[in-house]
Amino acid sequence: MTKIYNISKLKDRRVDLRNKQTPQEILLWSRLRREQLGFKFRRQHSIGGYIVDFYCPAKKLVIEIDGSQHFEKESKEYDKIRSYYFKGLNIKVLRFTNEEINTNIDGVTQKIFSKLN
Repeated sequence: MTKIYNISKLKDRRVDLRNKQTPQEILLWSRLRREQLGFKFRRQHSIGGYIVDFYCPAKKLVIEIDGSQHFEKESKEYDKIRSYYFKGLNIKVLRFTNEEINTNIDGVTQKIFSKLN
């Protein structure tokens, strides 16, 4: 069986992304870390050739935060391909915009909590 989680060739990129988190990632991580929602999350976790913002292994749930670049045509297509790949692994994907994180972090946290339970 081929390893698909946290493959070594992406380690440096994962570490770099963790060290350069966006303000929205920092804010959401403050709500997800230390099992505050009842489940362990990992940040900048790789699955296959993709690195996701946050991943809950117990629930096979990916959480992505989309900045403005995700609304461009090429990025939308790339995100669609990623989501299709995760669906093939029976992994659910929740997407939030930077704006949602900035203006309604409690609502975002509630949506994640509801998806987990």
